[in-house]
Amino acid sequence: MVRTLVILGGLGLAVATVAVVGCNNAQPPAEKAAAPQGGDPKPGAGNKEEDHGHKPGAHGGIIVSLGKDSYHAEAVFEKGRKVRLYMLGKEETRVQEVDAQELSAFVTPDGSAEAVPVAFKPEPQPGDGKGKTSLFVATLPEDMAGKKVQVTINNITIGTERFRIGFGNEVLAHADAMPVKKTTDEERKLFLTPGGLYTAADIAANGKTIPAVKYNGIRPTHDSHPKPGQKICPISETVSNPKFTWVIGGKTYEFCCIPCIEEFLATAKEKPAEIKDPSAYVKK
Repeated sequence: MVRTLVILGGLGLAVATVAVVGCNNAQPPAEKAAAPQGGDPKPGAGNKEEDHGHKPGAHGGIIVSLGKDSYHAEAVFEKGRKVRLYMLGKEETRVQEVDAQELSAFVTPDGSAEAVPVAFKPEPQPGDGKGKTSLFVATLPEDMAGKKVQVTINNITIGTERFRIGFGNEVLAHADAMPVKKTTDEERKLFLTPGGLYTAADIAANGKTIPAVKYNGIRPTHDSHPKPGQKICPISETVSNPKFTWVIGGKTYEFCCIPCIEEFLATAKEKPAEIKDPSAYVKK
């Protein structure tokens, strides 16, 4: 799904529409100091180095930068109002451990000036050290389900530095149909082992890889109003994207995004009788 994010950092506020490029990683982390937390950011006062877009992350979320790319975080909005915040290093592929801490956040619905407090609690992932975490999880208020929101975390400590984080979402018509993003280990098991309709020949045809790697950097687009005769995603029933294809049972299927490929393949392996021919996934 498409998400729009707002990045807040230090003394300034940088607004980025996610669309074009990745992050500028020109300086090592040691050269980047945390911005002071002494005042509220002023609209339009962002550093030009921070005014850049970010590509989708490996978990299907959007990457945001902290401290001019000293660190990164990936924000993932999931079905059921859950929001996951994965901590990453200067290089977006590196997991970043931080001290386990509860993060106080404020959620503001689109068109409203009233912010509602929520807590992001640490949920250590396998491999995180004692007292450390690389993942925080929060649940949005029930009345914000399916709404466009902005989330602001005013203070997160990483080592001896403190940062602000801000991000938002833009929920599309098929958001409720989107499956929860799987972990990397689950992805490997799902995509690199045969089962049901999914064969070793399919795995080879797909490049012996996973969609998050094969389609890294390709942003999904969603059109929730397909015209009669147009191909549709088997999961979301939005217009399919020929950039997101996967071979299953010797046949090529088109999807709207990576999470839909995952859900469809899981069905093909566990309930193969439910899978139709690609020609059936067309708007009537």
